[in-house]
Amino acid sequence: MAVTGTDSPEHSYIRRHHKHELRDNQCSSSLVKHIKAPVHLVWSLARRFDQPQKYKPFVSECNVQGDLEIGSVREVCVRSGLPATTSMERLELLDEEEHILGIKIVGGDHRLQNYSSIITLHPEVLDGRPGTLVIESFVVDVPDGNTKDETCYFVEVLIKCNLKSLPDVSERLSVQDRTESINGV
Repeated sequence: MAVTGTDSPEHSYIRRHHKHELRDNQCSSSLVKHIKAPVHLVWSLARRFDQPQKYKPFVSECNVQGDLEIGSVREVCVRSGLPATTSMERLELLDEEEHILGIKIVGGDHRLQNYSSIITLHPEVLDGRPGTLVIESFVVDVPDGNTKDETCYFVEVLIKCNLKSLPDVSERLSVQDRTESINGV
């Protein structure tokens, strides 16, 4: 999941789309995932500000205030086992053509203060088939009593769980989509 060489496609996308203003008391990171499903299927899940539970395993429920446009706010209920129960999040960016989603946490009962993230999807070819390169980056305050490394590690673990679930759901949809196409002929 780590980003390799500075001339890699991943690095180019990160430089272009994943710019975070980093203050002294903050940490930031970018994670990468390759998914064996076409961009339109992966985007149909990742773009759902109103239904993150479709692929995010720690989300049990989501209630949106507003019309799913920039500035809309959602209250996310978190499954037990995490040090939180709710998170209030605002939609900061939704670019349907470029496949970019940005959110900012604006409240909740957790320690992720001034958290914002960007997820971008990019088409690629994997094993001769349409695939998707997913990049998710974040910036967050380091809570009192924690180090930057501890904070980044915690957030990265959560994102890695989401990025493990996203291909599972997307690839299952991709197989169903291919099967339906074959059966429809």
